[in-house]
Amino acid sequence: MKKRKELSFPVMDVKLVATEKIIANDYNPNKVAPPEFELLVKSIEEDGMTQPIVAYYDQENDKYIVVDGFHRYRACKEVFKAKEIPVVTIEKDLSNRMASTVRHNRARGTHQIQSMADLVVKLAQDGWKDDEIGSHLGMELEEIIKLKQATGLRESFSNHVFSRSWEEFESKYYTKDE
Repeated sequence: MKKRKELSFPVMDVKLVATEKIIANDYNPNKVAPPEFELLVKSIEEDGMTQPIVAYYDQENDKYIVVDGFHRYRACKEVFKAKEIPVVTIEKDLSNRMASTVRHNRARGTHQIQSMADLVVKLAQDGWKDDEIGSHLGMELEEIIKLKQATGLRESFSNHVFSRSWEEFESKYYTKDE
């Protein structure tokens, strides 16, 4: 069994740093599409800033270079106009900071379709309307419907009120004798 390094807790040393002292790194391969950025903004708006930015402190330039959390930084700075942002620092050379950035990005994982479908159905069963689910989870109506379909239509749409348009159609075009 591989021996691991002793666990450290930079997260226990969070400091508020002036926004103008924080800068992006020039190597982050992670890009966020506008819908996901809006969901991040919604998350910060609803839950507050729950994760500090991870940065390297460049003493020579008195700047904090983002290792992880650039999009959180951007949301705080551009959308919320924050003057200060919570930051934790790590001491690593450039190559290791680059590796840290990729590890942080890749370690977040992905959502499994069935688990997301079950979650959407549970919210619907709890009385959430599709537009509420979409707003809070950053989903389009089409995605919500597809996720509901993945769990089985009957259960997914059990609380849905359907129009009576088919009955109206039948009453106009078909007689009871047919």
